[in-house]
Amino acid sequence: MIYLDTHVVIWLYAGLMGKFNHGVRDLINDHDLYISPIVRLELEYLYEIQRVTAPADLIVDDMSLRIGLRICDRPFNETISRALALTWTRDPFDRLIVAHAAIQDNLLLSKDGDILDNYTHARWS
Repeated sequence: MIYLDTHVVIWLYAGLMGKFNHGVRDLINDHDLYISPIVRLELEYLYEIQRVTAPADLIVDDMSLRIGLRICDRPFNETISRALALTWTRDPFDRLIVAHAAIQDNLLLSKDGDILDNYTHARWS
């Protein structure tokens, strides 16, 4: 089980496979893929400010069909409890994305430097 950061979902949706090195592609191909529900909200936010061209549900539904992407259904309060300890960032999206992955020490694919520096199980290679 691997969690995907928002930008990873966007790049996969856009077919930008060149953004991923071989190691990341192997991880994507070899594992069940999940997102935190907050990724769905961040995708919608990015759509509203015109940084992505499709609404969140369209992206998530498409990725579900194409690559089997699933939305994590862990209790939100459990995720919030974990996020409270992540004081290395002020970004609420990043806090919740990392918290979701951290509940069971799952891998998180992200190119975000802060996440890579602060979450032991974050990968970009």
